[in-house]
Amino acid sequence: MNEPSHLFISTYIRLFFLLTPFFVLSVFLSLTRDIPPARRRTVAAWLTFDVILIGLVLYFLGNAIFSVFGITLDAFRVGAGALLFLSAVDLVRGTEVTVRPDDPDSITVVPLAIPITIGPATTGALLVMGAEVTSVWGKIVGCSALLAAVLSVGMLLFLGTSIERIIGCTGLRILSKLTGLVLAALAAQIVFTGVRNFLA
Repeated sequence: MNEPSHLFISTYIRLFFLLTPFFVLSVFLSLTRDIPPARRRTVAAWLTFDVILIGLVLYFLGNAIFSVFGITLDAFRVGAGALLFLSAVDLVRGTEVTVRPDDPDSITVVPLAIPITIGPATTGALLVMGAEVTSVWGKIVGCSALLAAVLSVGMLLFLGTSIERIIGCTGLRILSKLTGLVLAALAAQIVFTGVRNFLA
């Protein structure tokens, strides 16, 4: 496998799990339970668009934010990794979301896009991942992987009712917990990299 393909696939997998797709799907189904299927698909489409926009902004702002606040990349790795680990623990333990808005359209940005899909931990991870890549080609591959990951989550939302019918609520909870385990491993790797580089 050549280097660009390997970079794309590895970045895509990391981003896909960072977006906690099965937890997002569980919350999405819960918050849109009482609306017609066509309107639910509209909410899913707008949510996908919002997450793409927010994700790309964060991916490109990493170096600028670190420069303004005088934060080193390795220091941010440690902080973002710790926060990501706490999010992973919440997923493994199970987190209940009980928001019940009157207008389902109002939930697209808050809370579905922020903080359900892109929370503080995901924000930090996107800033770090964007700052790690300095080449133009690397940025292009990273952006492509981010788009692919978000579109994959969006596809899950579009097929949410069918997925829930097949695997049930229990299956979604199990997949969310497995996602938490993967996030915990990613968080540990981010922290270890930051500490290693700091001590080097």
